[in-house]
Amino acid sequence: MNYGRMRFVTGFLAIPVALYVIYVIAPYAQAFYIAFTDWRGVNANPRLVGLENFQRLFDDNVFWKAVGHNLILLILMPLLTIGIALFFAFLLNAGGRGGTGGVWGSKFYRVVFFFPQVLAVAVVAVLFQQVFRPDRSGMLNAPLIALGFEPVGFLSDTDIALWAILGVLVWQAVGFYVVLFSAGISSIPRDMFEAAAIDGAGGVQLFLRVTLPLLWDTIQVGWVYLGIAALDVFAIVWVMTAEHGGPDHSTTVMAAEIYRNAFQYFKFGYASAMGVVLFFFTIGFAALALRLSRRERIEF
Repeated sequence: MNYGRMRFVTGFLAIPVALYVIYVIAPYAQAFYIAFTDWRGVNANPRLVGLENFQRLFDDNVFWKAVGHNLILLILMPLLTIGIALFFAFLLNAGGRGGTGGVWGSKFYRVVFFFPQVLAVAVVAVLFQQVFRPDRSGMLNAPLIALGFEPVGFLSDTDIALWAILGVLVWQAVGFYVVLFSAGISSIPRDMFEAAAIDGAGGVQLFLRVTLPLLWDTIQVGWVYLGIAALDVFAIVWVMTAEHGGPDHSTTVMAAEIYRNAFQYFKFGYASAMGVVLFFFTIGFAALALRLSRRERIEF
C-alpha cells in the first residue's frame, strides 16, 4: 500500500469531511437530541422528556393535516412537473420532422422556460399573490369580473388554495427540468431517432420507445429531487397564504409547522420532533423511489 498517497488523499479530504461533520452531521445530531427535551429556545438546561414530544404528534390534528398536504404534493408535484417538462423537452429537441431536431425557436424557448428559476422563491410567492388577488387587480379574476362572474378566492377558499399552491410549485420547477431533460435528450445519438423514423415511428412512438427508456436515469434523479422539494416546501406556503398555511390550515405543510412551533410558540423540542419525522419521511421517500424506479441500464 502506498502510504504516501494515502496521506496525500487524507490531507485533501480532512478539511471537507471536518466541515461536513461540523455543519451537517452535528446539527442533525443536535436536532435529534433536542427532540427528546422540552427546550424552549431560551432555557440553558432543557429537561429530557423521552418520547413525550413524539407522543404529542399523534394527537396533533394540524400536524397530520400538514402531513396529508405534503403527501399530496409528493405525489402530484413530481408527476405533473416531470410530465410537462418531458413533453416540452421532447418538442424542443426531437419534435421536428423525422425526430431529427427541435421545433423552430427551440433555443429561445429554453431561455423562456428557465426564467422562473432565476427568480427567488419569495419573489415568486409575492408575484402569485398578485396574480391570485380576488379583485379587479388580480390577473386571473379581472377577466372573470369583467365577464360578470364572481371572483374566485384562489388563496381564500379552503377547497382551492392547496391546488393554487401546487400550480405555483409546478410553474416554478418545470423550467429547470425542461433544461435537464433537454440535456439528456441531446446526448442521445441522432442516428437512433432517424432509424426509428425510417422504420415508420411517429412522434408518440419516438417518445415512448426511444426517448423515455434512454432518459430513464435522468427522470429517476428528477423524481427524487422533486419529491424532496415537495416535502421541504416552505417559503411559497409561508409567504403566499393567509395565516401562513391557511385558511384554516388548508395549505399548511410540515416545514411550516416546524417553523411555527419553533419561532412563534418557542416549542423547540416539539418542533425538533417534527423535524425528525420529516427527516425520516425524506430519507424513506428517496430510498423507496430509487428502489422502485431501478431498472437495467441501457447503453448507447
